[in-house]
Amino acid sequence: MTEAERIIGTPDTPEAAGAEPEQDQTALPRGRRRIAVLFTVAAFAYALDLVSKMIVVAKLEHHEPIEIVGDWLRFEAIRNAGAAFGFGEAFTVIFTVIAAAVIVVIARLARKLYSLPWAIALGLLLGGAFGNLTDRIFRSPGVFEGAVVDFIAPKHFAVFNLADSAIVCGGILIVLLSFKGLDPDGTVHKE
Repeated sequence: MTEAERIIGTPDTPEAAGAEPEQDQTALPRGRRRIAVLFTVAAFAYALDLVSKMIVVAKLEHHEPIEIVGDWLRFEAIRNAGAAFGFGEAFTVIFTVIAAAVIVVIARLARKLYSLPWAIALGLLLGGAFGNLTDRIFRSPGVFEGAVVDFIAPKHFAVFNLADSAIVCGGILIVLLSFKGLDPDGTVHKE
């Protein structure tokens, strides 16, 4: 095993090393543990997003913004039917379909998931996608046309929420893992 494989979590099962598999049926297979991490991270990201939006709607909507760091960062309740910077407000249904497709792709990819970093990255994407999809389905003006609740407002930037943050962090992690050559199944490919 190379140093890179050891650091980034290549499967350390006997099968990966070419040895005969152990017959210990009490331990979970390594893939199941990674799937559990994926869903735990997704549930945590989703719960944080959902709770933060509930607080924002209850305490901040229809009130003055709260300045956190002068006028550089504030909390301001915004309903966004579109994408970042409010683009594409007429395409809310398409954003809903895209979020649902992302969830399906991650669920299919989870079957081959043996890498802890990939489990974390995909969990962040999954939790964020579910967070914004929940808004699109259940918030007004109607099913599959709902506006997402955004509230983190940096100066001269788009207003966003914790689901958006989870999606961006998961995406950045996936790009970094891809550059390192780590695949979701835990193998490292060399170019």
